[in-house]
Order: sequence, then structure tokens, then C-alpha cells
Amino acid sequence: MNEGWDGKKHIHHCLIHVQILNEKLWIHFDGTEDGITDELVAAGVPKDKIVLAFHPPYVRQHTGYAVA
Repeated sequence: MNEGWDGKKHIHHCLIHVQILNEKLWIHFDGTEDGITDELVAAGVPKDKIVLAFHPPYVRQHTGYAVA
């Protein structure tokens, strides 16, 4: 989470948005430099338990991760 002030403008930004839904990790947004997906797989999370929710459903079938 980025939070603070840029002059008179308030900054509030979520770097990562992951939802646990139906025993899967739905990645809605990943603003990190290296990406969290590879770290999750390296930590032992199977690819079929990760949904790249920032892609539309018709694209997800080509990602190697869960569709839904």
C-alpha cells in the first residue's frame, strides 16, 4: 500500500489486490516490480489455484493458470 501526500494531493494506492475465492487466489491487480505470481508458484501454490483476474476470461485459458 502506498499512502501519503504529494504536495496537496493525497496518495492512496494498493500495490497488490488478491482475493481468496473458492479455494483459489484471484489476482485482480499486481503493481509490484517483479510480480507476485512467480513468488506464489515458488512458494508451492499450484498454478491451477491462481486466477489472473486482471485478464478477461477468454484470455485466461492461454495463461497456464486457472480460468476461474
